Amino acid sequence: MYDTFEFEADEFAGHVADRIVYVRPVELADLPEEVQEQVEDGETLYAVHDAEGERLALVKDRKLAFMLARDHDYSPVAVH
Repeated sequence: MYDTFEFEADEFAGHVADRIVYVRPVELADLPEEVQEQVEDGETLYAVHDAEGERLALVKDRKLAFMLARDHDYSPVAVH
């Protein structure tokens, strides 16, 4: 009933592992001044990063960050 399969290391290239993004809160002080000027005091922003750490998006709401990732066929993961 259950068969064992041998997978090659690169067999999953271009699949789920390549489509993971990381969502994390961003400190206002860590953002450029022109972005800080557009944000209300005390507001938390959320960044969406790829596996290499490149910021793909910056949004006002955690839920929006997850929706944005899923809308672009990424699997979001929360990072603290």
